[in-house]
Amino acid sequence: MQTNILIIDDDDALVELLSEFLAVENFNCTSASNGEEGIAMLKRHSFDLILLDVMMPKMDGFETLKNLRKTDKTPVLMLTARGDDYDRILGLELGADDYLPKPFNHRELLARIKAILRRFDYAKTLSQQAPVQIGQLNIDHNTHSVYINQQAIELTGTEFQFLDFLIRHLGQLISKETLSEQILGRRLMQFDRSIDMHISNLRKKLKEDESIEIKTVRGAGYRLVTHD
Repeated sequence: MQTNILIIDDDDALVELLSEFLAVENFNCTSASNGEEGIAMLKRHSFDLILLDVMMPKMDGFETLKNLRKTDKTPVLMLTARGDDYDRILGLELGADDYLPKPFNHRELLARIKAILRRFDYAKTLSQQAPVQIGQLNIDHNTHSVYINQQAIELTGTEFQFLDFLIRHLGQLISKETLSEQILGRRLMQFDRSIDMHISNLRKKLKEDESIEIKTVRGAGYRLVTHD
């Protein structure tokens, strides 16, 4: 079965090059030249992954991501300007699952795509698990839903997997290296802020539940703890 990818980018030459390269790897690519067109396509068709450029006319990548995250949880790999930490951090804050700076190596792009798809395939296998309750937090693996005091909390697919991993290792110190390899599917690189941003987003969304806390152990990693 082919994997369907939506490329939202106004660089026609790059889109054509990526489509040809990914077709060889058995990916079926559809393209949109701006955010408005991309969101319209998402309403009509289902995709397994979105490659989303930041700099586009009409609606840039950030605004596009903000709009699609209101209703859509399709994993998003953002394509950002090289060396621009602001773009990367903002993209993760708005719900991107990963980012890749331009210009990029095509093999690196393929590795990122496969890593995202692998972890989302793995997440589907968790659907057979019984619901989990810790303090005021309830997790339904079948629907990938999270509730605090019966109020739904909207998490991206990647945030859900970070939370699930921390819960399965409750009380244990988990290094950033482990989180990067187990969740993002890649080795942690120097100056990579992805882990920090995903954890920061989780903290903000879980702040209403005072019975749990994601603690930072400086220079070592993170630990999910509970409070009586």
